[in-house]
Amino acid sequence: VRLAESGGGSVQDGGSLRLSCTVSEYSYASYCSGWFRQGAHKGLEGVAFIDSDGSTRYADDVKGRFTISRDTDKITSLQMDDLKSDDTSMYYCAVEMGCWVEHLHEEVSKPEFNHWGQGTQVVVSS
Repeated sequence: VRLAESGGGSVQDGGSLRLSCTVSEYSYASYCSGWFRQGAHKGLEGVAFIDSDGSTRYADDVKGRFTISRDTDKITSLQMDDLKSDDTSMYYCAVEMGCWVEHLHEEVSKPEFNHWGQGTQVVVSS
């Protein structure tokens, strides 16, 4: 399974960006996809996740600003609006096969996902 990420870049405070992640293949009825992020001097944080049924999970600090969607059976997008400087991070797409969002831990963690993208940088300047 390979993941291809696109999007990211630099915007000013209050701006918008869209990230996309394409999975090369899947072989289960459902898979979870989403993004983690890691800022400078910070740990890895789960941002937003979706499964094949369309169930979603968001970190508290992005609710109402970020929207995750499964655009096709292989493409997941993260629309990020009203971006803030605290959102500046490297964003990593992650995928787990045979997964449903309801079964993820309340605080989604790295070991729950086996497939990872290379990461894409998001910089928000004030």
